[in-house]
Amino acid sequence: MHLTETLRLSADPVTVARLLADPEYARAAVRASGALDEHVDVTGDADGAFTVTTRRSLPTDQIPSHVRGFVGSRLDVRQVAAWEAPGGAGERIGTVVVEIAGAPVRMHGTTALAASPDGGTLVRYDGDLRAAIPLFGSTVEQAAAGAIRAAMVAEAAEAQRWLSTES
Repeated sequence: MHLTETLRLSADPVTVARLLADPEYARAAVRASGALDEHVDVTGDADGAFTVTTRRSLPTDQIPSHVRGFVGSRLDVRQVAAWEAPGGAGERIGTVVVEIAGAPVRMHGTTALAASPDGGTLVRYDGDLRAAIPLFGSTVEQAAAGAIRAAMVAEAAEAQRWLSTES
């Protein structure tokens, strides 16, 4: 299934990239997504290309009960966002991969930071989510997409909170 999500943050792309490359923010964002535990690794820095790798365990309470048998009592999620160096206005593109261990679910796609007309930043995720489970793949994909979207929204809210305290 195709998954597209666009989130808006109130700071410019350079500031948002600086935030995304901050390991302390990344830890807070992972916790905001409801993680039971987390690990964060950031390589590179916001002035150039950087990669943020997170691992988190999430409860499966957001997943319909009839699907939980395929994923267990928790989701072990690994996410890698590899951001290229910025363009002239601070805009960036990157790739994102989300894998759910224990369930053959994977999302691969692109991500982008771009200035919005109102002076903020639009953060866009666009990718394909696949669950390699015979007969029930579509159901698991729908459930995983809901969990991924919820995590993205929670992380954006945490980013906005961090950005508002920096002002």
